[in-house]
Amino acid sequence: MKRREFLAGATFAAGAAALAGCATKTNGADCAAGAAPMKGFRAAPLKSIRVGFVGLGKRGSAAVKRVSGLPGVVVAAICDNVPERIAASRKALNAKNISGFREYGGDEGWKALCDSDLDVVYNATPWYLHAPIGLYAMNAGKHVMIEVPSAMYLDECWNLVETAEKTRRHCMQLENCCYGEAECLGLVLCREKIFGELLYGECGYIHDRRPGVFSDDYVDHWRMMWNVNHRGDQYPTHGLGPICRYMDVNFGDSLDFLVSVDTMQAGYEAYAKAKFPGTWKARQKFKTGDATFTTIRTKNGRVIVIKHDTTSPRPYTRINRIQGTKGMFEGAADSDTWPMRMMLDRASADPTVPEKWMDDKDLAAVREKYRHPLWKKAGELALKVGGHGGMDFLMDLRWPYCLRNGLPLDMDVYDLATWCSVCELSERSVLSGSRPQNFPDFTRGAWKTAKPLPLADIDMSKAGFQS
Repeated sequence: MKRREFLAGATFAAGAAALAGCATKTNGADCAAGAAPMKGFRAAPLKSIRVGFVGLGKRGSAAVKRVSGLPGVVVAAICDNVPERIAASRKALNAKNISGFREYGGDEGWKALCDSDLDVVYNATPWYLHAPIGLYAMNAGKHVMIEVPSAMYLDECWNLVETAEKTRRHCMQLENCCYGEAECLGLVLCREKIFGELLYGECGYIHDRRPGVFSDDYVDHWRMMWNVNHRGDQYPTHGLGPICRYMDVNFGDSLDFLVSVDTMQAGYEAYAKAKFPGTWKARQKFKTGDATFTTIRTKNGRVIVIKHDTTSPRPYTRINRIQGTKGMFEGAADSDTWPMRMMLDRASADPTVPEKWMDDKDLAAVREKYRHPLWKKAGELALKVGGHGGMDFLMDLRWPYCLRNGLPLDMDVYDLATWCSVCELSERSVLSGSRPQNFPDFTRGAWKTAKPLPLADIDMSKAGFQS
């Protein structure tokens, strides 16, 4: 869509689509002619990876700094439609004695970047450009790494899936929260069946974003305008991604349907009137509810609850709770307000013993015993480099490692599509009076037999780091 159309809300028809039935692909269809499934896909190893970065705002500029320090990775191009952002990334690269990269500007400079001599396009643009740039890049023969959410609509999800299958190019969502220390520990514990049979998970994105949403840093105020035009959970993947990995969603289980409900809108409008009285910002009417609650049921009978609230004055949390028949785990390592906690079933052995959280000493022993391989081998370096407590570094360390060694990426295009489909499905649900909405099966049934990938690991010497 064109920027002026987006800002006017002219291309968004979710309200009518929710009631009239928006056209989308049918489940069970085979891959298009000449295409092949991407489950477990391995591309030919790349000795050196030439990367082009599109979008040099906060996320993109930080990624340029991180990735430019990785052995075997070449920053070959940078692109933004704000000249000052190009200049800032140029300065950061030059400070590392990195030069020779191409620079692209203008609203469609990303097309020339995608058509150039690259291996990977790293897409950190506004949400409405994630899928269009990803599709163009894959059709230009590039692997794509796309920031979250990588797709906002079901048709975008399907188009990314089918284009990846057709072009045989990786399309990975840059879901950094899957690399947090707590989330990685939770994955190991679930793989080891420490909590028995998994029953339900709870997750979310509770983050007071009022100052950020109204910030002039967002070109054309796109983040604010998204909340003006949309309802539902438009940012689900930070919490949902790790829970889906715990539950082996798309690898033996599948999301079946969801129901969403939201609150009234009050916070954004009150904030705008108080902070920007008499301005165009204060006159905006927001469709988004202050909080959205989504309940998902999986094919195997598990339940996931997602909470989204970027408006209320509350401490930050992703919740990250997983409950099984033998215990539970919750928390995120980078959240002081929601520390890691764990408990294991004791009442089964002795009904007189009350259930309680594991003490600090025992939890520390669990963290050490079940530490994820990535955090074992690269955790210290990740904490030094930083990026949301080190998770950003581990994410950007891992995908080049996989590409250089011909390994499947940790998250595939089906994960991207499944997690992102919540954006439109939750909006459809709230607009239809909280009616259930069925998830498309982007894997076309492959989830029934697909086996989870081994835990992500890394050989630091093969990654180019000296011991």
